[in-house]
Amino acid sequence: MAERRTGGARVELDGVGVQYPNGTLAVRDVTLAIDGGTFAVLLGPSGCGKSTLVRTINRMIEPTSGTVRIDGGDVRARDATLLRREIGYVIQAVGLFPHYTVAENVAVVPTLLGWDRARIARRVDELLGLVSLEPARYRARKPRELSGGEAQRVGVARALAAEPRVLLMDEPFAAVDAIVRRALQDEIARVHREIGTTIVFVTHDVDEALRLADRVVVMNAGRVVQTGQPAEILARPAGDFVRSLVGVDTETRRLVAERPLLS
Repeated sequence: MAERRTGGARVELDGVGVQYPNGTLAVRDVTLAIDGGTFAVLLGPSGCGKSTLVRTINRMIEPTSGTVRIDGGDVRARDATLLRREIGYVIQAVGLFPHYTVAENVAVVPTLLGWDRARIARRVDELLGLVSLEPARYRARKPRELSGGEAQRVGVARALAAEPRVLLMDEPFAAVDAIVRRALQDEIARVHREIGTTIVFVTHDVDEALRLADRVVVMNAGRVVQTGQPAEILARPAGDFVRSLVGVDTETRRLVAERPLLS
């Protein structure tokens, strides 16, 4: 079992905007603070700017205005490559290296950081156990030998390998079926409880957001239109857009939001 770490990093976005070369304003003046250890979910329809916003945190997209800080430090003051090695990142297309074993995929960032072999081996086994993949069974497998759900679990393990204090997850479970998706949601919620990393999770799925989030950040047309705990969003939607977004089966969703995930 992984040793719980105390507190993830605080993430702050101050007046962040992103304008693409064609003039499109993808993100508009977003100011947001995410406390260390929070599971924050960016929720909104496709094209609302949530994926663009999350990528400003690891500098995969550079904002055209505003500032992103991690634990008070401007991310632009850091070398982008080194910054990304310190921030976990999981996307829908897992992107495992096909010719690497599972263990080698998980070990990519620790290897780049110069960890010794014994430490890497311990960390690989620790993380495979954390995401419920028996190390002895999965360590030597290749990605082609994994199911979609297993590959996503390896992707999560790889993102956590260098003990990041921030984990970014961009629609990570969208490509798997509903049963596997539910299991992966339970797994990432358990991992979050055990290691305390700050998670910024992107989804367009309202029910997924309500199940996972400590704090929901609702976006529309590049702007943040409401933030709050899941039950707050359901009980007091800020305007017609949020009301429409969460309005179907609101009572059922409120029960989901108020019921903790099983341990």
